[in-house]
Amino acid sequence: MTRERFLKHFAALGLAGTVPSFAWAQAQAAKEESKMGSEVKDKVIWAYLMHLGLNMWADRDSPEMGEFACAKPVLRFEDAFWKDLVAKMKAEGVNAVVVDLGDGVQYKSHPEIAVKDAWSTDRLREELANLRALGMEPFPKMNFSTCHDTWLGPYARKVSTDEYYAVVRDLIAEAIALFDTPRLFHLGMDEETIENQRFYEYAVVRQFDLWWHDLDFYFKEVEKGGSRPWIWSDCYWYKPEEFTAKMPKSVLQSPWYYAEEVKEDSTAGAVKAYMELEKMGYDQVPTGSNWSSPKNFENTVAFCAKHIAPEHLKGFLQTPWHATLERFRKQHFEALEQLGRARKYFEGLGT
Repeated sequence: MTRERFLKHFAALGLAGTVPSFAWAQAQAAKEESKMGSEVKDKVIWAYLMHLGLNMWADRDSPEMGEFACAKPVLRFEDAFWKDLVAKMKAEGVNAVVVDLGDGVQYKSHPEIAVKDAWSTDRLREELANLRALGMEPFPKMNFSTCHDTWLGPYARKVSTDEYYAVVRDLIAEAIALFDTPRLFHLGMDEETIENQRFYEYAVVRQFDLWWHDLDFYFKEVEKGGSRPWIWSDCYWYKPEEFTAKMPKSVLQSPWYYAEEVKEDSTAGAVKAYMELEKMGYDQVPTGSNWSSPKNFENTVAFCAKHIAPEHLKGFLQTPWHATLERFRKQHFEALEQLGRARKYFEGLGT
C-alpha cells in the first residue's frame, strides 16, 4: 500500500478527524509500505528450469540443430548429476523448479508418449516431494507450441483435431494431479513460426483465430484444474496489437532475453516487452540465461527490478537450456551461481 492509498483509505473510512497529525499518518503509511514490500519480496520466485524430457525441437537428426536439439527415443538424464544439481539449487537460493516434463514421464493417461527410461509417476511424485522438503516449489511445464511439441509423438502431427484436444486435456489434468494442484503451470507457446521450424521434417504454424482458439483451450484446461497459466511472451513481439486485445491479464507472462546488455534504449523486442507489459498491467516472471552471456541473468534482474512494479514482478526464471547431464555440470552450476548473486542483489535493494 502506498502512502497516497493509505491516506485515502483513512479518508474513506471517515477517520481523517481521528488521525492525530499528518506526520503520524505518513509514518504509519511508511510502515505499511515497508511491510508490504517485505511481503512481496518474500514471495518472489527464484526459479530454475530443469529438463526431464528433452524432445522439444527437431523431429529428425539435423546437424544444423545440434545433438541435443534432435529428438531421441530414450531419456537423456542422469540421476547422479540430478542429485548434485538439486543440492546446488538449494545452496544458491532457488525456491522454485520448473520441470519440463515432455515425454520424460510414463503418463497413466497416455503411456505411449513416454521415451525409454522415462520416470514412472511414482518416481516423479517422490522427486517433487523431495524438492518441496528442501523448500523448492515445483511447477510443471508442457510446451504446446508446434515448434516444441515433438515430445507429443504422433499427436504432434494431429494439432487442432478432436483427438489432439482430448490428449492435451488428459495430459494437463494428469500433470496437475501429479503436482498436487500447483499454483502455476507453464505452457510454453514460444517460437511458433516457420523460420524456427525450417530444419524440421514436419512443420506447422497456427495462425489468426485458430492460434488464439487453441491458446484459450490450454488456458481453460489449466484453470479448470486449479492452476494459473504461464507462457513465454513471444506473441507480443510478433503481434502486439492482437496480444493487447486478446491476452487475458490472468495469464502470467515470461518475456525472455539472453544477450548481455539489458538497457532502456535496446531495440530488442524482448527488452521492450518488459516495460510495455508492465504498462499494461501484466504479471511477469522475466527470464534470463547463461546460454549467450554469463552476465545476462544478473543484468536482467537489475533492469526488471527498476522497470517492473513489485506487485507485477512475480519472480525470475533462469534457463540454462542444457540437458540434465554430467557433461553440462559447469554450465548448470554457473547458471545457478548467477542466480544466487542476482537474488542477493535484489534482496539488498530494500535495505
